[in-house]
Amino acid sequence: MTERFSQMSVSYARQGRIGLITIDNPPVNATGHAVRQGLMDAARDFAADTGADAAVILCAGRTWVAGADISEFGKPSQAPILPDVIAAIESLDKPVVAALHGTALGGGLELALGCHARIAAPGTRMGLPEVTLGLLPGAGGTQRLPRLIGTAAALDIITSARQVPAAQALDLGLIDALSQGDLTADAIALADTLAGQPPRRTRDLPAPAPDPDAAQALKATLARKLPGQIAQATAVDVVTDGLAQPFNQGMAIERAGFMALMDSPQRAALIHAFFSERAVAHLPQIKGVTPRPLDRIGVIGGGTMGAGIAVSCLLAGLDVTLIERDDQATARAQATVGDLLAGAVSRGKLAAARRDAILSGAFRTDTDYAALGQADLIVEAVFESMEVKEQVFAAIDRVAKPDAVLATNTSYLDVDRIADATRRPRDVIGLHFFSPAHVMRLLEVVVADRTAPEVVATGFALAKRLGKIAVRAGVCDGFIGNRILSHYRAAVDAMVLDGASPQQVDRALTDFGFAMGPYAVSDLAGLDIGAMTRQRKAVDRHPRDRVPVFADRLYEQGDLGRKTGRGYYVYADDKPQPNPDLPAILDAVRSDLGITPRDFDDAEIVARTMAAMVNEAARTVADGTALRPLDVDVVMLNGYGFPRWRGGPMHWADAHGLDRILSDIRRFAEDDDHFWQPAPLLAELVADGRGFADLNQGTSA
Repeated sequence: MTERFSQMSVSYARQGRIGLITIDNPPVNATGHAVRQGLMDAARDFAADTGADAAVILCAGRTWVAGADISEFGKPSQAPILPDVIAAIESLDKPVVAALHGTALGGGLELALGCHARIAAPGTRMGLPEVTLGLLPGAGGTQRLPRLIGTAAALDIITSARQVPAAQALDLGLIDALSQGDLTADAIALADTLAGQPPRRTRDLPAPAPDPDAAQALKATLARKLPGQIAQATAVDVVTDGLAQPFNQGMAIERAGFMALMDSPQRAALIHAFFSERAVAHLPQIKGVTPRPLDRIGVIGGGTMGAGIAVSCLLAGLDVTLIERDDQATARAQATVGDLLAGAVSRGKLAAARRDAILSGAFRTDTDYAALGQADLIVEAVFESMEVKEQVFAAIDRVAKPDAVLATNTSYLDVDRIADATRRPRDVIGLHFFSPAHVMRLLEVVVADRTAPEVVATGFALAKRLGKIAVRAGVCDGFIGNRILSHYRAAVDAMVLDGASPQQVDRALTDFGFAMGPYAVSDLAGLDIGAMTRQRKAVDRHPRDRVPVFADRLYEQGDLGRKTGRGYYVYADDKPQPNPDLPAILDAVRSDLGITPRDFDDAEIVARTMAAMVNEAARTVADGTALRPLDVDVVMLNGYGFPRWRGGPMHWADAHGLDRILSDIRRFAEDDDHFWQPAPLLAELVADGRGFADLNQGTSA
């Protein structure tokens, strides 16, 4: 083998008559500036090598190029830009084969599309995920991919951002071959068969004829599925408009669409969400701290939440023992876990053989806490009652091994008080899972006053093992998410008392971008949950707090939401309808309270909801319950249905204008100066001309 070119990220060598271009830029071979320049130099070196008749582009490490270098996001582009690199490779007079393994994503897949042939290892996955960042493929993906696999298949990949497995990629024509053994050897063999032949340039393949009707139908479907988002529809237009033109003009159309999205608020919001989800795990408290072992998990409580936690752990390869109070309850828990695992099998997320192995080996139930004696971490998921939880923690304190982590899944309760039920408060932490626990990605790691740093590190390590996003939260009623939820929920309940309908509130907020409106969410969770929360907090209620009496009336008549078929909506048919009892209930409640109802427009509903959310979030940051505004954004994005393309409430607030929000709060206070009190942090930021983003500065992703 003859070495001809080498630099840190890319090297060129020749094996016989095949040139080998190797990208080595750990951890994911991202297309940073050094890689782009290295590829340009290697391409020129290969072109000048008279002994090389074809070349293979390889990637060292665990993956092919998995995308752009995120450290370059938001910075001016440095030449050569990726479209020019790919064009240079595609223009070579000798064939170049891309040898794919791991993941080929974004610019990595576009690089492969610019090669003259593609071969992949069997486990390779390919995709163009740019729309998840508010962008579209900007290095030829919109124009080359349809030429290879057709417009419909290309648009599906581009707009869904899904990853295509290698076998499907072969069927589509995205790749030319699957490696049957050693990828490098097979790629060299493929290159050898192509040596001496004219390169097959993707750009020169016939462009599929655009289908305007199909494009409009797809855009209508995307508008229903992804209301408010613009990247997907823009990508459809770029693909179809570009294919109607010669390739170079199509590339110009792609570039224009890419740059327009790059300048859009949605791109900024989605990039903020992307970086924030990486930043939340960077905590000074656990830097350099080694987590405790995490192999055997105990779960106490086999209801919906406990079973979901157990399944989440089982799917992550952990050993799980679940405790219930009696044999009948353990049988129900076993059935629930079995059903959830069967659902994973039916969705293709789990092989049936592995499901059977889990149920016969890694999962067991018991009624005796002593069965948890060897558990590394025990999660309590019982009824949301302080007295019940104190009894549970006193019991597990007696049986858990030294250094076992004792976790409570409480949604609201005082983790410090729960820790007092044990002789080892340093080992106690809150792990607030979100339902369904085996699906929802968010995990609030609630750090009590005496929680040991290695226990905090273990909570974050568990989240990573489970594929979840962990956010550190301090101890208060509701932690980050439920605390903020209770505040903006009070604002929307007040609007309903004053004249809005629950359905109007839901419509206004889903039009804003929320996945569900607050009253549809109440029906999903169960109106009994809200009623019990109000009962728990009633003793501390201020005389001026406004109570949603209408919610209590529905609860009292047995309308508990989806579980009974009636709540704020009636669920008899496919499409929920407003509960016909609600208008009379609201009229009676308003009459009893002496309220003359008034009209609300959707803009005021959104303004009041968002002002309440941002105001309480500012207090949450100020008192340290949330470390930074970005922690609030990550919680609300991943646990509460906040529209991702708005970046989270704190990012949205900066974009909307903190001065406007503060002005709204002061105006709303003219009618209710008890609820509408500006958070000191919000007022301080406005006075200083700063935003919430300034409080995120210095955070490492």
